[in-house]
Amino acid sequence: MLQSFENGADAAIFRLTPDKALVFSADFFTPVVDDPFLFGQIAAANSLSDIYVTGARPLLALNLICFPKKGLPKEILIKILEGGLSKIKEAGALLVGGHSVDDPEPKYGLAVIGIIHPEKIITSKLAKPGD
Repeated sequence: MLQSFENGADAAIFRLTPDKALVFSADFFTPVVDDPFLFGQIAAANSLSDIYVTGARPLLALNLICFPKKGLPKEILIKILEGGLSKIKEAGALLVGGHSVDDPEPKYGLAVIGIIHPEKIITSKLAKPGD
């Protein structure tokens, strides 16, 4: 393990080989804007940023969504997921599934896996101006 929660990091980093490390993070939150597509984009970008901040390249993403079965139109759910997918594609990653939970308050984000060379990892402990 190269990095985990003990360091206060949002992403765990695990060495696979001498020249490859796996970066993994999960993040989601409640809507911060009224537009469902934009909310999906913001939540996905926030989740992807946990990978980017380490210097890694995102590879795979899983949707994490809480949404009420009753009370909100299904079109809102679709727009949230479409917004998230647009950012996943922009990152060059693949959406490979996800998980949903019936919840009265919508929440959305991603679990994301990325890859990096272990010698190129950026950490907050070692950050310098310009990183």
